[in-house]
Amino acid sequence: QVQLVESGGGSVQTGDSLKLSCAASGFTFSTYAMGWFRQAPGKQRELVARITSGGTTDYTDIAKGRFTISRDNAKNTLYLQMNSLKIEDAAVYYCGTKIGGATIRGQGTQVSVSS
Repeated sequence: QVQLVESGGGSVQTGDSLKLSCAASGFTFSTYAMGWFRQAPGKQRELVARITSGGTTDYTDIAKGRFTISRDNAKNTLYLQMNSLKIEDAAVYYCGTKIGGATIRGQGTQVSVSS
């Protein structure tokens, strides 16, 4: 079945870096656009960055200049390199895609940032 599994989250300090991974299975990963989202406690889920099947990237203001989304189609894996982390970046980070009109998301990985 279609599955997305995020990993790489953790507890860091402001200014640190983390690299998140999202392992995909059950569908032809290379042919789908993918995205990273995040949700902080008490807030709505928000888009962080997207990447097309061809590798074109798009960043929201959250991510511009600090985060890099990438994919390795040979490994069926999506990545999010996060640099210069801020307190406000603390959230559960999810990867996601749309297949047949349905939104598919993983279980998320927690990122905690302290000063």
